[in-house]
Amino acid sequence: MNFAAFYSYVFLSAYTPGPNNIMSMTNAGKYGLKKTFPFNLGILIGFLAVMSCCAAFCALLYDFIPAVQPVMLWVGAAYILWLAWTVWRDKPHEEKRGAARSNSLMAGLLLQFVNVKVILYGITVMSSFVLPNYHSFAAVAGYVVLLSLIGFSGTCCWLLFGAAVEHFFKRYGRILNAIMALLLVACAASMLMELGK
Repeated sequence: MNFAAFYSYVFLSAYTPGPNNIMSMTNAGKYGLKKTFPFNLGILIGFLAVMSCCAAFCALLYDFIPAVQPVMLWVGAAYILWLAWTVWRDKPHEEKRGAARSNSLMAGLLLQFVNVKVILYGITVMSSFVLPNYHSFAAVAGYVVLLSLIGFSGTCCWLLFGAAVEHFFKRYGRILNAIMALLLVACAASMLMELGK
């Protein structure tokens, strides 16, 4: 395996903006580090589940990707646009009754199953790097855990950044919400551009 290419792809994917990282930073900026950590644990659990599915069904999915990919892209883009809408319409200084829904372990977990970036990332890593080189259950399971932990480290970095700039979120919340919503829209748009390729 080309480890330089593998780690470059994995770390670049884990640390660049995407739904997990943007939501982690936004939630930390609004609710603080401690209240957002369960959301990140949900991301880790969901990431483990999605990476496991990608590893187990990669060969099968590879045959069906042309038929499944447009549906995954539309569903994922629609969900990310809904997240952008909720971030945009959020009122930064109000007490959040809905925080439990968008900043919970379950919200982080479920996000992984519609997060096309994570699904395509898992399929790409498994089909391009892992499965051509490793066939034992232990090796593949080890890579599932490794990929999940690297992804979790990326969201934790964005979580820490969001918590560090929490006072900015309180002062400039509307502007920052607009920027985060636009970044989520850009994620959705880039996913939908995949349909044109």
